[in-house]
Amino acid sequence: MKAPIMTAAKSVSVVIPVFNEAANLGELIPRCLRACAELGSAFEIILVDDGSSDGSAKMISEAVERHPGAVIGVLLNRNYGQHAAVFAGLAESTGSIVVTLDADLQNPPEEISRVVKKIEEGFDVVGTVRADRRDSGFRKLSSRLVNAAVRRATGVMMHDYGCMLRAYDRRVVDAMMQCHEHSTFIPILANYFASRPTEITVSHNARAAGDSKYGLWKLINLQFDLLTSMTTMPLRILSVMGGAMAALGVGFGVFIFVMRELYGSEWAAQGVFTLFAILFVFIGIQFVGMGLLGEYIGRIYHDVRARPRYCVERIVGREANSMLPGRGTASGESSGATVTVTKERISAPSEAIR
Repeated sequence: MKAPIMTAAKSVSVVIPVFNEAANLGELIPRCLRACAELGSAFEIILVDDGSSDGSAKMISEAVERHPGAVIGVLLNRNYGQHAAVFAGLAESTGSIVVTLDADLQNPPEEISRVVKKIEEGFDVVGTVRADRRDSGFRKLSSRLVNAAVRRATGVMMHDYGCMLRAYDRRVVDAMMQCHEHSTFIPILANYFASRPTEITVSHNARAAGDSKYGLWKLINLQFDLLTSMTTMPLRILSVMGGAMAALGVGFGVFIFVMRELYGSEWAAQGVFTLFAILFVFIGIQFVGMGLLGEYIGRIYHDVRARPRYCVERIVGREANSMLPGRGTASGESSGATVTVTKERISAPSEAIR
């Protein structure tokens, strides 16, 4: 028997992007259901399969069958990346409060109630800082540098933009859904629309199973997305550097002319390798500048084509008659009523998702 549809003012949607996390879903889903049931309000858990190849999609479908109304599956036709998957979940969410969470269980689902409580206090974006972070030294160092750069560029004093456990007020989510750029870093985009952001410290665990989906190259791509989505300052820095190098080149040319007049042409010939070295440095800087400019132009190219961020293959657990007017789109966005599930219903995890 399905739980009754709730019309309470407070309802919670939990959006979880999933990519090859079959080893964690058996524990993740029951823990999320228990954590949400303890909120005492309507809730839905939206699992977005981002083109997994390890059976994650099948486990999500089985969880939907076992917990109709409480678990919703959004199955993308291929892998589009974490932030595109989160957007697919946000488009399907209906709660007045939306929580995002990674599927790797490094952030415990039991922390959901804490970020929801902060939203209820009147904040519209709640970020989290991972205490005693269980990641490699390289990940910690790169995260520290990026967070410092983001704080300087945005002026919002949050300390951990890389933690997916975050909560958003519905107004902020609706504003984000109006943005169509592809190179999007969701926490920064949310802060752009936030009037009262805050952050809290949450626990962080080592990954229990599976491997991190962020290798070195993906981390580099993520940093470029982050950089180009929040500021054009690098382009301005390049302009300043270009002007400084031009002035330096003029000064160096004057210096060579004077020394040639004082010591003859032999002195100038002896400095030819120095000139080559300086020329190579300038050429290298120019290529760096062109590469950075190309990053911005490439992102403009992707945006002007106006292709959808993702393509939904199918949505399971959302009945056709629960669609709300004006929410359906070509990319598979839809919306429905949020429901409440009692603790008894999820206290014993099912065999299919254990």
